[in-house]
Amino acid sequence: MVARAREDLLAAGLAVFDREGFEGATVAAIRSGARASNGSFFHFFGSKKELAGTLFLELLQHYHAAVVAAVDPSLSARDGIGRLIRTHLEWVVNNRREARYLFEISRSEWTETVRDAQRTQNSRLAEGIERWRAPLIARGELLPMPSTVFFSQIIGPAQIFCRAWLSGRDRSDPRHQADLLIACAIRALVAPEPVQKTESLP
Repeated sequence: MVARAREDLLAAGLAVFDREGFEGATVAAIRSGARASNGSFFHFFGSKKELAGTLFLELLQHYHAAVVAAVDPSLSARDGIGRLIRTHLEWVVNNRREARYLFEISRSEWTETVRDAQRTQNSRLAEGIERWRAPLIARGELLPMPSTVFFSQIIGPAQIFCRAWLSGRDRSDPRHQADLLIACAIRALVAPEPVQKTESLP
């Protein structure tokens, strides 16, 4: 029952933040959406900012879990890149409200309070991807680069389409760009195959 009340407040917070933005959201509106008392709200969260930070971390964990689950050491470089990009696009489209919160609504003044926890989650994401990526680098199939650069090449271009869709500037489903995004990422990240030397004729 206690856990349910907390989850209801987080769900209501997500709905209110999505509708009103962070500045426009009020504790009263969140309590109303969760059908929670003032005492219940402050039992779990010290402020709207604290709820916002907690929600950010929980959604980030949900997103990271989906990304890490997309790859395993058995995948080739090309297949892994394709899985990562398609997973990101699918997660954004299938979790539009959550994605808007993570990528459009989150604000530096309150995410700073959860920065250490965010770094920990980011490290776990990097470790999950490295279990697939490191052997491919060692075999010369992927170009060596810092994990942050690698991930930016995977997600950065896709985010251009996702942000336009999340904000309503573009109504085109970002998944329609998956093949193009994958092809570009492969060119940027996969090591070129060595050129076969031909024997010169006598």
